[in-house]
Amino acid sequence: MDRSELSLIAHRDHPIAAPVSEERLQQLVEKLTAPAEGSVLDLGCGFGAWLLRTLDAHPGLRGVGVDISRAALAEADREAARKGLSGSVRWIESDGADWTNGTFDIVICVGAGHIFGGLDGTLSALRTHLRPGGQVLLGDAIWERPPSQAAQEALQAGAEEFPDLAGLVRRVRDHNFEIAYGHVSTVQEWDEYEWSWTGSLVRWALDQATGSQRRTEALSAAREHRDAWLNGYRKQLGFATLVLIDHADEARA
Repeated sequence: MDRSELSLIAHRDHPIAAPVSEERLQQLVEKLTAPAEGSVLDLGCGFGAWLLRTLDAHPGLRGVGVDISRAALAEADREAARKGLSGSVRWIESDGADWTNGTFDIVICVGAGHIFGGLDGTLSALRTHLRPGGQVLLGDAIWERPPSQAAQEALQAGAEEFPDLAGLVRRVRDHNFEIAYGHVSTVQEWDEYEWSWTGSLVRWALDQATGSQRRTEALSAAREHRDAWLNGYRKQLGFATLVLIDHADEARA
C-alpha cells in the first residue's frame, strides 16, 4: 500500500485532516470576511472539509478544490452533494504545486504545505493565487517546544524543520501578510486526530482477510504511527491555523 492510500483510509473518521475540532473549524471560517460574490480556492483540499465549510458559511462564494487524490475528490464531491453545494464548487485532480488558473478572494491551504516545499514556499505560492487585499486560511505545523531527539527521529525532521509560534508569525509578516485571527491546536484536538488516524486504519485492516498483505501493511502503519506519536512528538509538535490578510501593497508603498 502506498502512502496516499494509507492516508486516505486514515482520515475517514476525521475528514478535517488536521488536528482541529469541528467547532474550531467553524470559528476559523467565520473569521474570513467574504465579499457578497467571490471565489475561494483550496489547494490540497483532500475530502473538501475546509472548503465546503467555508462555502456553507459564506453563501456568496464559489469554490475550487484541488487535490492529487481522485478518491479524496470523489468523497468531497459526494459530501458537497449531501450539503447541497454541488453547484457552488468544482473539484480538480492536480498537484496543487503545478496548478495555476486565475486568482481568488480567499485561498485555503491547511496541512498541505509540503507540496510547496515548506512554509516559505507555501506563502509565496499562495500569493500567486490571491487577489490584492485577499485572505488566506493557512494551517501548518509548529514546534510547541524545542523538540527532543525522539520527536525529531519520529518525524524524520530536524529542529529547523518547523518554526515555533513566534517564528511562524515572523515569517508570515516577512511575506507581507497581516494576521487577523489564529488558533493553536490543543492537546485534546491532537489526541482526537491521532486516535482517529490510527483507529481508522486499524478498523479497515481488521476488515481485510486474515493474513493478507494489505491487512498486515495497514496494521503495521497504524502501530508505527501510534508509536511515533506517543513515544516521539506528542506535546512537542503543534499546529497553528491563521487567517491572513494580504498587506503587500502597503508594504511596497
